[in-house]
Amino acid sequence: MARRALVLLSLITGLASLIIVHVYGEKFPVTNNFSGSPGSHFHQRMRKMQEFKASLIRRDLATTTAAATAPSPSIDSPSPSPSAAPLPPQAASGPRVYRVTSYGADPTGKSDSTEAILRALSDAVNGPREGVLMQGIANLGGAEIYLEGGNYLISKSLRLPTAGVGNLMIHGGTLTASDNFPTDNYLIDLSSSSSSSSYNYEYITLKDLMLDSNYRGGAIQVINSLRTSIDNCYIVHFTTNGILVKGGHETYIRNSFLGQHITAGADPDERSFSGTAINLMGNDNAVTDVVIFSAAVGIMVSAPANTFSGVHCYNKATGFGGTGIYLKLPGLTQTRIVNCYMDYTGIVAEDPVQLHISSSFFLGSAHIVLKSINGVAKGVNIVDNMFSGNDKGVAIVQLDQSKGAFKQIEQVVVDRNNAQGMNTRATVARASMQSNGTSWTVDFNSILLFPNLIKHVQYSLSATGTSFPNHAIRNVTGNRVVIESDVAVPASIFVTVDQGGTS
Repeated sequence: MARRALVLLSLITGLASLIIVHVYGEKFPVTNNFSGSPGSHFHQRMRKMQEFKASLIRRDLATTTAAATAPSPSIDSPSPSPSAAPLPPQAASGPRVYRVTSYGADPTGKSDSTEAILRALSDAVNGPREGVLMQGIANLGGAEIYLEGGNYLISKSLRLPTAGVGNLMIHGGTLTASDNFPTDNYLIDLSSSSSSSSYNYEYITLKDLMLDSNYRGGAIQVINSLRTSIDNCYIVHFTTNGILVKGGHETYIRNSFLGQHITAGADPDERSFSGTAINLMGNDNAVTDVVIFSAAVGIMVSAPANTFSGVHCYNKATGFGGTGIYLKLPGLTQTRIVNCYMDYTGIVAEDPVQLHISSSFFLGSAHIVLKSINGVAKGVNIVDNMFSGNDKGVAIVQLDQSKGAFKQIEQVVVDRNNAQGMNTRATVARASMQSNGTSWTVDFNSILLFPNLIKHVQYSLSATGTSFPNHAIRNVTGNRVVIESDVAVPASIFVTVDQGGTS
């Protein structure tokens, strides 16, 4: 028995040794075996493992490249998935772009899209918010109402469902008033009857829009709002105002075109043009790089601290009763008009106080009128402009004193303007004359703007011959300067006068 048990134990120990040696050999191969005979079992297994690993690397690289080059899916318009229900028009988890066609708006303009767009506006306003802007103004995080390049028929004003929101854009299409659109409404109306903030809205952007009022009311109304941007808009066929801004601060209108009628000038019906392209009844606004091609008034301004730059007005010729820019805020103008093009239509300023007009071009006898209401003109600069007319004796700057003469004239400078085919007017004038005698009269009426007003005079007398006369200014009335000497001499007189100095 003992011998049989010993033989069995030896057999078991030998088998265990073979198993251990085999496992040890596969787990820790000698380095040289990697280049050994390919026919061996070991190398066959190693080659298969390396080929499998290489295939995984190639597959991973292919997947990464495809993911990088493939177009990203639109979250706001997702592709159908068999395992998920379609997302609503506004994807709460993705970009907040509200496509109006997703709400049933008709981009062909054949059917009324008012309610569909209002639903999109409601979802945008009631969507996710990102804190606040001004106190009481919820930040909508840049939500967009996207018109998708369509033309939408509108039968009533598009208004936001509630006030007190901001950071919202409406862009990318056309809105057209229907034949039953109320004639006292606006296609886009940023107004509200109640608001918990000092302002109704903040940072609302209207961009890349064509607004056709269809000769029924206006296009855009902005009431008591802050930092509104109207950019790259084409606004036509209004009968009241193309854009009305009332109250609030900092509405910026830029890169836009406005006209009651679509024309490029010399329109046979120009005499009948009506309406106002831009009506500013609030302060701190800016109009830049804007063309106004038809309206009775290009820009009406009735609040201070506004600025205009790069504006081209040929809305209605002054000869037909039109006005390019009308400043209807007597006593507190605070307006800057720079680098503008007044094309056959001019500028009117009532009782201007702090008005600056410079670097602008006036064509077709277009000119500037200072209109007396209470007889005040203070802090006015009209300098470095160009005027071109048709040789009909039109003055570049004129006074309207039909309601009374200007009585308070201080710091008014009209100077350094050049004119062709028009009569120059200025508050600073220079003249010279030569004669032999004891009295010299220099008349400045043909150049000075204000009648019978010379506040400062400087002159020099250069006499020839052997006499050394005594001379002095004897009279300054009626915009004439009289200089006399005690003896008759041949002399040259040089005189400079100024109307606009402080009183």
